[in-house]
Amino acid sequence: MSEYLLRMEDISKIYPNGVVANKNINFRLKKGEIHALLGENGAGKSTLMKILFGMEKPSSGKIFLNNEELEMNSSKDAIAKGIGMVHQHFTLIDSFTVAQNVTLGIEPKKGFFVNEEEAIKFTKELSDKYKLYIDPKAITGTLPVGLKQKIEILKALARGAKILILDEPTAVLTPQETEQLFAELINLKNQGHTIIFISHKIREVKEISDRITILRNGCQVGEFLTNEVTEQEISNKIVGWKIDSKVEKKELKEGEVRIRVKNLSYTSKDKSPILKDLSFIVRAGTIFGIAGVQGNGQTELVEILTKTRNIQNGTIEINGVDIRNLNIKTLRDLGYSYIPEDRMLKGVASNASVSENLISDEYDSPKLCKKSILRKGEISKLAKSLVKQYSIKCSGIEAKVGSLSGGNIQKIVVARECKNIPKVLIAEQPTRGVDIGAANIIHRELVKLRDEGCAILLVSADLSELMKLCDRLAVMYEGEIVAYFDDLSQVTESELGLCMLGAKKHAPEQIGRMLYE
Repeated sequence: MSEYLLRMEDISKIYPNGVVANKNINFRLKKGEIHALLGENGAGKSTLMKILFGMEKPSSGKIFLNNEELEMNSSKDAIAKGIGMVHQHFTLIDSFTVAQNVTLGIEPKKGFFVNEEEAIKFTKELSDKYKLYIDPKAITGTLPVGLKQKIEILKALARGAKILILDEPTAVLTPQETEQLFAELINLKNQGHTIIFISHKIREVKEISDRITILRNGCQVGEFLTNEVTEQEISNKIVGWKIDSKVEKKELKEGEVRIRVKNLSYTSKDKSPILKDLSFIVRAGTIFGIAGVQGNGQTELVEILTKTRNIQNGTIEINGVDIRNLNIKTLRDLGYSYIPEDRMLKGVASNASVSENLISDEYDSPKLCKKSILRKGEISKLAKSLVKQYSIKCSGIEAKVGSLSGGNIQKIVVARECKNIPKVLIAEQPTRGVDIGAANIIHRELVKLRDEGCAILLVSADLSELMKLCDRLAVMYEGEIVAYFDDLSQVTESELGLCMLGAKKHAPEQIGRMLYE
């Protein structure tokens, strides 16, 4: 009898357009282990897990569970075999209670109606059994991200999952929420569950996993005991070359004020406060970070800064000019660039080519356009140069952006927004969902811009990223700035996490230091 609970043998996936997503991969799971699956964007992780979860059919290869060959035609088949998946982007209904979300589709009935009391009882017993404590009567939309993730895990367990696939489970969690999640995963492991942990955070993989499988370019690099490989070795195996994640910044030389936010407030349609009297400045040659758990006003702040949401109260100046009545084109003319959080919605035209996306901010500039006719030679030359500089993996500059991996799409956005050395850059979650190699390229480019005098506002939930890159850092909680650090050498991720949860706040005098002149 095999020592493995699950075996995926010689799995290959070739799409009709000829793209090879997986090539002869052998993935093995032992019962009761936490197994990390690592690789760059486009390495084949998502495809492999979609095959395991019944969302994709392999071109060749077999899957065995308890030595029994599986034939899965849908996610329903995978769920029936005890396989559950928690996606990076939650699939919850915010207006439902926790119990309603957990039991959706498997609701206990009382005659023709849903038995709400039984659903609440079932959810409470399930959460107690697995120590995933949560109020089954709570409205989902009012809960923080960490608790919403618990609901997703409970949903899978409620449907009998013994193997759990977790896709980037800590992407938007604070250190405290991550610590809590790890305690819950270890408890699940101790109760006999098996967990596949997909992540780009190598430090966390070292902490939580028992074994690691690494993929690169659709192929399997190897399978390793976690305690027998270092973080550096893991990084090198993921990208295929020795990676140096350290970022060298030049000595801080602050220039003029490039961004000035003064007494900015914003309320929702029902008059609930979203932003509360925000004031801060960002100077040339600095990276000013804003940390915070998702949903604490950062999105609204960026939308106002990028003119997709109107200013209600307060003022914002870019390079000394009030932006209230400006359009995006005028902002661009002021030397303004923006890396959006949602690259597919706001960052690229997925049906357009790589080259078209790379020049979309300046297609009418004299160097790329003459007498209303695009200069294709110059466009091709620029696009090829950026593809090389940013290591963008594509079949050519005419490839459709929608066919690329998430990390390569993000590099296209960053390349476009940084190529002309802007005076002001708003970078919103610039490395979310990208692999260590792509993140390293993006980090170096941001620091290069800072060293060349750009004023960068970096909004991120990744504390290690903020601490590595920022010169100054503010923390937002419930729409206001609750902490400010002008010396990050003395700050820990744990301290920042407490501020992000509202458990620690700075005195007004400390926060007021953001407005130094």
